[in-house]
Amino acid sequence: MKKKVLSVLLCAAMAAGMLAGCGGDDKASTDDANKPAASDADGSAAGKKFALVTKSAGNPYNEKEAEGFQQAIESIGGECIIKHPESATADAQVSVIQSLISQGVDSICIAANDENALQAALEDAMAAGIKVSCLDSKTNAASRMTFANQAGTTEIGQALMDAVYDIAGGEGDWAILSATSQATNQNAWIDAMKDIMENDSKYANLNLVEVAYGDDEPVKSTDQTQALLSKYPNLKVICAPTTVGIAAAAKVLQDQSSAVKLTGLGLPSEMAEYIGDDDAHSCPYMFLWNPIDVGRLGAYISAALVDGTITGAAGETFEAGDMPNSPYTIVDAGDGGTEVILGAPFKFDPTNIEEWKTVY
Repeated sequence: MKKKVLSVLLCAAMAAGMLAGCGGDDKASTDDANKPAASDADGSAAGKKFALVTKSAGNPYNEKEAEGFQQAIESIGGECIIKHPESATADAQVSVIQSLISQGVDSICIAANDENALQAALEDAMAAGIKVSCLDSKTNAASRMTFANQAGTTEIGQALMDAVYDIAGGEGDWAILSATSQATNQNAWIDAMKDIMENDSKYANLNLVEVAYGDDEPVKSTDQTQALLSKYPNLKVICAPTTVGIAAAAKVLQDQSSAVKLTGLGLPSEMAEYIGDDDAHSCPYMFLWNPIDVGRLGAYISAALVDGTITGAAGETFEAGDMPNSPYTIVDAGDGGTEVILGAPFKFDPTNIEEWKTVY
């Protein structure tokens, strides 16, 4: 089964890599000669403009999501617009949203930097007839039609909590290195971890000493890791539910030959050198999903909203090209809105990291 999944993801990554880039903040090329074969296209997306707004520029995870989004939109004949805000803030995203409204795009799919601060701008977009959805990190229910969720919140929290328990030997001090304090996805996963720890006596001997924030910036994440090591001499484990944070923390721990170990959510290509079950490696194992597929799912949701296949209501279904779990079903998200679950988190460890690091 793993080989089958790997084959599908390899094909997705290769297809994304062959596409002409979106040029950072520029529109993707609409030259037919540069488009992949539209094997799953019905022509309904022709002439439509589909925008993706990521969290910030320079984030490798965001760039992979953008690759997948572009690949799917171009495969159905649509025009792809990728916007990377200058910083991982709500204000930066609001400016981008306002610009996209002026451009008259047909849809906006956004990875939110703040769950509530984008509401007014996104409501303006919907009032202008733009179909609004989000991926990776959700907005509140009032400012989205549905949400492409990479994995269930409880499932992610449980996987991370069990990893901390395992790596710490069931007891001792541990810390979290997150992205920004307003990041909706990280906050939801952290809340799930806290709930699991507080409501199950299995975790009674684990002591969460701090939730630190590296703001998804490599330098600040490095500084925060070093601060955690200085402040907590008995620290056993750091859990970083952010690809930027885990990569920064892994380097600090490995460079310092620290006894503190790491787990969390990371890109295999960035974390391969740190994954190992011996003292020479800082991270025994970690989790993630394929950000290329997160982007692709967001694109197919946008397309289905634009062509009227779905409205974002729970129970509706839609096709998502050649994605393994297609057709997808929209479900209640528990916050008054709806979501579409990509799949379960996947564990990366010494037995598989070498094959996965070439995928993404």
